[in-house]
Order: sequence, then C-alpha cells, then structure tokens
Amino acid sequence: MKLELSSLDELPAIAKQIINVIADEKIILFVGEMGAGKTTLIKAICQQLGVVSPLSSPTFSLINEYETEAGEIIYHFDFYRLESEEEALDYGLEEYFDSGNICFLEWPERIPSLLPETFFEVKITLEGNKRLIEASLK
Repeated sequence: MKLELSSLDELPAIAKQIINVIADEKIILFVGEMGAGKTTLIKAICQQLGVVSPLSSPTFSLINEYETEAGEIIYHFDFYRLESEEEALDYGLEEYFDSGNICFLEWPERIPSLLPETFFEVKITLEGNKRLIEASLK
C-alpha cells in the first residue's frame, strides 16, 4: 500500500487505512529519517485504536505502554538511543514480542537480528512538504 500525506488533517484517515492493512499483525516497524513523522503517525494510529492513556515518545524511556478503551495493551518502542541489541534483550524485548500485544517499533534498524521473521513495515519518506508512506508485510 502506498499513501501520500500532504496535511496533518489527513492523518486520521491515513491511520485508519494503515490499521485496515495491518490486520492481525502485531509487530509493526516504522522506518524513516529523523523528523519524518514516525511518532506522529504512531500517535494517530493509537488514537484510532482507542488508546485512553497519554501518548508520548518513548525516546528516553525506550518503551511506553498504552491501554485502549477495550483494555488492550499496546507497546511503543523507540530504539534510537539504544547502545546495543543486548540492551534491548535486557529490557525483555522478546517477552514483549511474544505477548500477543501490538508492538510499534521506531528505529528498528538498531536491532536487526532481534526482529521476528515476519512483521509489518511502515516506511515514511519526506518529499518536499509531503510524506510518502509505504506499508507492507515483510
């Protein structure tokens, strides 16, 4: 799936489309350069999923946990400041992946050997004032 985001007003609709395509996948990677809008898109998706907890970037905490209206848990990871894959293991990454809960991952390229065999990838590319979003199962 390929989408184009020209305005923040389009974000809720884009988030809904991504949710529909993700279907039952639980590990979703967000790839893009700094400032591409990964966290903003994750927040929009969480809002569409009915998250009632406050939403923020886990840049300093590495992991944020959100709860939906239905009581489901969503994990949001930001590996930007990660020193090594071992550090992610120390945080219990595998247990989060095995939890059956949705896991949103920013900067997944920092943990390449820890990624599951299959996952859903959302790639955001800046093109002028627009963001091109490609979403696919890997």
